[in-house]
Amino acid sequence: MEGTSTRQLKVAGQIKRDIAEIIRSKGMAAYDGAMVSVSGVKVSPDLSLARIYISIFPSDKTEKVMEIINATNRSLRGELGRRVAGQFRIVPELSFYVDDSLDYVEHIDSLLKQ
Repeated sequence: MEGTSTRQLKVAGQIKRDIAEIIRSKGMAAYDGAMVSVSGVKVSPDLSLARIYISIFPSDKTEKVMEIINATNRSLRGELGRRVAGQFRIVPELSFYVDDSLDYVEHIDSLLKQ
């Protein structure tokens, strides 16, 4: 990650841990029975935006889970704000993206088995 400051990496790591814990605490039932995990976080240079990459299993529930996550984005950000209150001056805006690298690995694996 060229051009990424140490501060960005520290903030991204903290957000990754906290968002993962918030999602885990809500339980699978909150996400239509899917298992949701945070696979990565990238923070903008001014720390105002966090791009959060999530993996969803099973992958056929991806669309539904993304709807739920986007609908609860404000409450997720609010919960994050409560957790990092003393550490961050501003709580970044959150934007969620699907990390489909596991699907890609499965696809390559199936091609190799043919």
